[in-house]
Amino acid sequence: MTRKTRLTRYALAAALAGGLLTGCTSDDESLTYQTDYSNHRPLKVVGYPSTGSLQTVQAAVWRLADGDVSGLAELAVDDTHANATARNWVKAFGPAAEGDVTADFYDEGSVRQVVVLYFAKSGQIKEIEARRGREDDSWGLTLAEPDPAEVTAKPTWAPSKPGHSGSRTVGAASGN
Repeated sequence: MTRKTRLTRYALAAALAGGLLTGCTSDDESLTYQTDYSNHRPLKVVGYPSTGSLQTVQAAVWRLADGDVSGLAELAVDDTHANATARNWVKAFGPAAEGDVTADFYDEGSVRQVVVLYFAKSGQIKEIEARRGREDDSWGLTLAEPDPAEVTAKPTWAPSKPGHSGSRTVGAASGN
């Protein structure tokens, strides 16, 4: 039995035991998260994410690693270009997302948050935006890059390594 299989079984057993002890079962979202968490490398985090931005970015990295275009597209806050963008992201970053990924969260995250993903396996850097949706106040991603060239363009402002600058807002306000 592989380590991944053992971890999945332990996570599922813990979720089931927790549900039995409290007299109720885990909801589907919680069980999905626990299973995803045990089946993937942990996301390294720099900065100050909100709970919503962190969960959304973590799910996006998992969908990339799994090659799950439709799952990634479901994270979109606007579906105009979601499928094309998700397809492009999976093609460009999917294999790299299977390795170590660091997410550097910028600015204050109550409504939206810019995040720079650093893929250690490939050396790729990707800027994304997590934000609250318009209708139900849940968090999602801006998936508005149907052009493959746009998807792989490195952000010009981001440092080459995570954690080497601070929030753009804080830096501008403090004169740094």
